[in-house]
Amino acid sequence: MSADVSVRVAWSDDADAVAAVQLASWREQYADLGLTAGLPDDPAPVADAWRAAMSRPADARNRVLVALERNRVVGFAVTTPAPDPDCDPVSDGEVAELVVAPGDTAQGHGSRLLQAAADTLRADRFTRALTWVVAADDVRRGFLVGAGWAADSAHRELDLDGTGATTVKQVRLHTALV
Repeated sequence: MSADVSVRVAWSDDADAVAAVQLASWREQYADLGLTAGLPDDPAPVADAWRAAMSRPADARNRVLVALERNRVVGFAVTTPAPDPDCDPVSDGEVAELVVAPGDTAQGHGSRLLQAAADTLRADRFTRALTWVVAADDVRRGFLVGAGWAADSAHRELDLDGTGATTVKQVRLHTALV
């Protein structure tokens, strides 16, 4: 018997579930940096932002995909034209988010989301996919490298709390879509 798992384009009705997955993931991911205190207890404003992004995207090529186990959202991915100044927004697409809920990792959802994101970018006629990963996140980088992605020498430092006190270094990975 096989599990009932799939990936599909998100509907605005998925906004609450996507927000819940995002907040749970952030709580786990940023706990060591002391940033979880600033996360909202009420997911409604986060869900409202997702609902707006899903129903009125700024670009027709902005897509949200959801990974499902039966009818439960267990992860999501966001694809969009790559916004980096050294990228071509016609040929370079970005996987801006790739998130699987804590407790639902290592079950194939991330691989399905990544493949669906690549297929979506390809369908939108992008020829190269990019994504940013935290430089110290060996697990995520290993996952992506194992799926055929490679570093392209771009890097950046993000200010996570707006004060400069909490920063994270990221590296950009890429893969060909053709």
